[in-house]
Amino acid sequence: MTTSEFDTVDTLMAHYAAGILPEPARVLVAAHLELKPSNRQTVAAFETAAGDLMETLDPAPISDPENRIATILSSAPLQHAADTAQRHAETEAETDAWPRALRDFAGFDRDDVPWRWKLPGLKEYTLGKIDGCDVSFYRIRPGRAIPEHTHEGFELSLVLHGAFSDVRGRFGRGDISVADDSLDHRPVAESGEHCIVFAVTDAPVKLRGSLGRRLSDLIG
Repeated sequence: MTTSEFDTVDTLMAHYAAGILPEPARVLVAAHLELKPSNRQTVAAFETAAGDLMETLDPAPISDPENRIATILSSAPLQHAADTAQRHAETEAETDAWPRALRDFAGFDRDDVPWRWKLPGLKEYTLGKIDGCDVSFYRIRPGRAIPEHTHEGFELSLVLHGAFSDVRGRFGRGDISVADDSLDHRPVAESGEHCIVFAVTDAPVKLRGSLGRRLSDLIG
């Protein structure tokens, strides 16, 4: 990813740490953290900052305190959970399987996606609208360009296999692309292997570019 994207992704991580992302976006970030375990440090920093902020707030009464305490005591130790997640992430990276968070959410793995033709060289499978977001998987032929477009809202894309490039740089396995109405781009799948992407959007895309370029990209 290019340096210019780090602030945007950090904002996404901050929302994840605060627990305020729509469910599909939360799953996307959780899957990213399985593929890029080193980025958990960023999330941990945001969680620490949130904890420091909570200490400055006035205490509020806890509803149903007996059940709340029982739930806390029955939870697994945090360090054990972190170690398990780390080992799992390392295994996933070796096998090229999808992250567990994504498999649990979608109900299938990479080899079981019921792809449907969308355009020449481009297949899609959509999970529909979930928590206000449109959720889809895309499988892009090597070298295939996605028609130039911008966004009426946000688009989060997690690369699960292969890579693509646009005006910002290259996005490979585990990278997150964050796009909005300030970006016009024409993602191109890297040659050599298919690019598979998990995408979460909250508004439709708008095609851009000349008529000739649009027709060329649509034909593939």
